[in-house]
Amino acid sequence: MTPRLIDRFPIRGRDWILFLTSLFLASVVWLVSNLSRSYSGIVSIPVVAECRIDGHSDVSANVVTVAARCHTTGFRLISNRYSKDRKPVRIKVDRQDLHLSGKEEFYLTGPVMNNYTGEIFGDETQVDAFISDTLWFRFPAQNHKRVPVELVQDITYRPQYMSSAALKIEPDSVTIYGEAARIDNVDRIFTSSLNLYDVHENRHGTLRLGKIKGVRLSEEEVHYTMTVSRYVEISVNLPVEVWNAPAGRRMQVYPSSADVVFRCVFPVSKDPTESVRLYIDYEDFLSSLNGRCIPKALSLPPGVIDYYVFPEVFDCILTE
Repeated sequence: MTPRLIDRFPIRGRDWILFLTSLFLASVVWLVSNLSRSYSGIVSIPVVAECRIDGHSDVSANVVTVAARCHTTGFRLISNRYSKDRKPVRIKVDRQDLHLSGKEEFYLTGPVMNNYTGEIFGDETQVDAFISDTLWFRFPAQNHKRVPVELVQDITYRPQYMSSAALKIEPDSVTIYGEAARIDNVDRIFTSSLNLYDVHENRHGTLRLGKIKGVRLSEEEVHYTMTVSRYVEISVNLPVEVWNAPAGRRMQVYPSSADVVFRCVFPVSKDPTESVRLYIDYEDFLSSLNGRCIPKALSLPPGVIDYYVFPEVFDCILTE
């Protein structure tokens, strides 16, 4: 009887282990290689939208399933098909892309949805076509009101330098959200402290807004802009005039002249002392409690940043 091949070449136990291990590794390599390739299939992703909409929650209350035919890896297709209870993907939607349908209903149309494919499906997935051409999100209305932003600052300037315009912050007001009992007691929002020293040039930057427990802000930070100029001071003594006194009324001002210091942008383009007039309006006298008034300057030429009058207050008396 002819002996069998297995009897002529017996496989020992160690050889069986090596054989099965090699077979397993080859299968794994084959599977990984094939699943790493790109395939076409339907991918469905649960999505929650995030958007800042005045008067509404910043996160949609509903979860929308976004389905599209995609080219992606076999791993992704299998994972998407058999995954259960997946956590929704949160996408930040531009307010201009959302259209209002009802009081709380907003929708995102097909052409715009292409802007968010990377956030929804991932950069490794190529979207061929969306199954649905419109996504509907509900952003619940919330208690809200608009309050001003108040700048907290500690600024010092280098000698002969100062701000040539009011410091600007954008936005200068924000919308706050929360329970009525909480937001009713909020009348302003403070910035973090702006600490600048030896300032001698224009400055700009961002400041964080202070947080209030239980209150949400429409903005987390504001931008500030400072225009800084070098200045020179020009002093002059000017008479204090009386304006708008009715016929038959004569008002005397004491003292009758004032020392005025003008701070002008360096270099000076025009001498302010040539055109500026200092006056007290008769109507201001009538509305004063004790006849003491603060004069005003008229015809300040361009380049005058600020001015100071000494004394600051004048006594006004009716003589007729």
